[in-house]
Amino acid sequence: MSAYPEIWSVELAVLRGFQTASEFQESLQHQKSLTDNEDLLQLLFEGNFKAILLSQAVQDIFVTPLTAEQIDVYLEKQILTYLDHCAEDDRIKRQMVVFLLGVSSLQLFVQSNWTGPPVCIHPQDFLPSTTPELFSEVKDGKTAVMNLLVLDGESVYSLTFNPILLLLARVILVNCRRKLTGFQLVPWWTLRYINIHQQLLEERSPQLFALAQSCAEEATAIETLFTCETCRQLAIQCHLECGYIFLYFYEYKKAKERFNTAKNLTKLQISLTGALGKRTHFQEKSVAQLVLDVQREGDAVLSSELSPAPTDQGSLPKNQDLNDDTVMNKIILETPEQHQIPDLCAEDLAVILGVCMDFQKNNPVHKLTEEEIMAFVSCLLSQPKFWAIQMTTLMLRTKLEKGSTRRVERAMLQTQALADHFEDKKTPVVERLKVFYCCPVPPRWAVQRQLASLLFDLGCTSSALKNFEALEMWEDVIICYERTGQHGKAEEILRQELEKKETASLYCLLGDVLREHQYYDKAWEISNHRSARAQRSKGLLHLRNKEFKECVECFERSVKINFLQLGVWFSLGCAYIALEDFEGAARSFQRCVSLEPDNAEAWNNLSSAYIKLKQKVKAFRTLQEAIKCNYEHWQIWENYIITCIDIGEFAEAIKAYHRLLDLREKYKDVQVLKILVQAVVDGIADHRGETATKLKSRLQELFGRVTAKVTNDAEIWKLYAKLYGDGKSENTEENEKALQYLAKAHRCNTQADGWDKDMASFKEVAKGAIELAYVSMKCSKAKSSAQEAIQILSSARLNLRSLVSRAKQLYTDATTAELHTHLADDVKAMETLITELQEMSNLWKNQV
Repeated sequence: MSAYPEIWSVELAVLRGFQTASEFQESLQHQKSLTDNEDLLQLLFEGNFKAILLSQAVQDIFVTPLTAEQIDVYLEKQILTYLDHCAEDDRIKRQMVVFLLGVSSLQLFVQSNWTGPPVCIHPQDFLPSTTPELFSEVKDGKTAVMNLLVLDGESVYSLTFNPILLLLARVILVNCRRKLTGFQLVPWWTLRYINIHQQLLEERSPQLFALAQSCAEEATAIETLFTCETCRQLAIQCHLECGYIFLYFYEYKKAKERFNTAKNLTKLQISLTGALGKRTHFQEKSVAQLVLDVQREGDAVLSSELSPAPTDQGSLPKNQDLNDDTVMNKIILETPEQHQIPDLCAEDLAVILGVCMDFQKNNPVHKLTEEEIMAFVSCLLSQPKFWAIQMTTLMLRTKLEKGSTRRVERAMLQTQALADHFEDKKTPVVERLKVFYCCPVPPRWAVQRQLASLLFDLGCTSSALKNFEALEMWEDVIICYERTGQHGKAEEILRQELEKKETASLYCLLGDVLREHQYYDKAWEISNHRSARAQRSKGLLHLRNKEFKECVECFERSVKINFLQLGVWFSLGCAYIALEDFEGAARSFQRCVSLEPDNAEAWNNLSSAYIKLKQKVKAFRTLQEAIKCNYEHWQIWENYIITCIDIGEFAEAIKAYHRLLDLREKYKDVQVLKILVQAVVDGIADHRGETATKLKSRLQELFGRVTAKVTNDAEIWKLYAKLYGDGKSENTEENEKALQYLAKAHRCNTQADGWDKDMASFKEVAKGAIELAYVSMKCSKAKSSAQEAIQILSSARLNLRSLVSRAKQLYTDATTAELHTHLADDVKAMETLITELQEMSNLWKNQV
């Protein structure tokens, strides 16, 4: 706990967004000494963040006029001067003012761009009065601030409102955070800043990722926060917020751990289950429906005093009804009392939403996945209590419903309602901010973009274009024009925007439209060689033109600026493979899978690179990871089985062959089967040094499946017979099976087209028939029934006679009447065997 107990309680209340009764009384005792007679805390809890920025306490920080220096440098100097040049008794008081200024700046920025209602504030409103000339051109002043928010070459969304607020929050919560020595929970607020700033950027920022990792460690190291029962709600929120950040930066394992920890703290049991119910108006009989089952362990309930109070339903975003003539608004369960959801508080609902988002991220885009997510959505919407959760859940539902013809109308109406709600002033911002950071609430432009996309999908191209242009989302504008065949219009609008202001992103888009390198080069130049996007796009154009060497150079420059570009690493690996630089490919795909561990294709390509580098054990391990990510990808399994054979993983090869039969019904690879049979028959040691003979029964089972699907391959039947000893076993049953499979192999051979027209294939069939005859003779001796023995011998004799007759018919010289010399020995051997078989048959007949 802090050396100042009153500071600790204030920090908890500020994080929570409200004070408990006891905290309020405590704040009354210490407020004067902490905030220089300004009621900043009360303003913060009321959501009047603008008033804090305009307060005298904040005015006292920025006393020196802004000069020509960069505004972030100016802000930092002023804040550091304010903190450092004061009496010791005033130090904690000043830290409190700066802390509340940082929090208020971030909250006001969130209000401006995420929650609404809209707020209007300008830099000159809270900076010294001699400053306005630097902001006389509002657009130029905003551009200067926006440029300061660019990180790792990734541009900021152009219509961001009040960016000066985020810059001020960064100066305090990042640059000056070490100066706030009396405050323990500043790293948590830094995490919140990171979450907000990252959503403005085009791609993930390595700088923010590194900062997020260190802040998450610092926040988690605050023991009191995670051990004190009164802090349990905040501990849950902390885990959820960390979970979302890790999820965004591809740290899926860490994210899942955080979400699970949060779930365990709430004592909730969350699972998908089935329940009888009706989904349509005309359904007479209840059928199984997927629902979310939520149960609480024992009597564990979070303290209501320390959890945000629910918002009045009239102030929440409206949940639009479906109004369909077939599908009901919601599933009507036959026994709803059996699936009753307990009364959930803010943290409970946020945890369910977190588990849902983690589930969505870790499962493939599939109809079943959508149904499972809809079960989460239905559960969350059944208890509408908090603005942030309601907003996020409704937005999630619109994304799921936009592909359904019966639900797409509601999806559009719902998105429009959500977009309009931003402007609604009825719901106070303090209500909107409850558990805001525990939910992936979309910024206002993401909601408006979703609306425009829905309009475009429904064929309202003109309205969609108007929306995209209003949002200055030029990439989407270009896509609309390109899809409607208006390529010239796409170029025209980009050139118009470039006349107003030249930006790297606009030049990149022009390069995308015209497919010319000069525009990417121009973007690279005006960004002072810091635009990862310019090199990324230029590299993709080289890749499209199969100019792999130039492509690699561009991609390498792009990832040097920003290494968190999953797609670029993947494309770079593919380019290296095309250049046959397999070390470069392996390095690229390693980065790819480190960013996204469940990228099956990247794992597969990494294994291919390892195979080319003769690192087959590494290839085997990477293919195992690929299979974990995508169990249905037959090409991965095919690569896996070949690698297993190469390194002697025979047991895994058998397992892989079974899986390939599941995925491709008539799959066959005779070469693999031949190696497996050879390994088992000869007792070859696998890569662990264990003999493969013990796999005999498993391989026999595999052959049973293979021959049930592939019945016309003689080679496979021969291998099956070999697995049973080729008729040379001491076990009578095995010899019987070998005889049966050899007979089927012979039948397959003689049923093939043109087998007798080629002398080499004729000799091969003859050789098989001779082998079959010997096995028949051996099996007949083991028979107790004369009739069975005679039948076996007769069948073998008929096979040989047919071949002898065919040989004499096709391969006898017409002039000399002699058999072809290459077949003479085979025919003679078959005739001898015919005689022997006849004699054995006669002996059996004499016994009857």
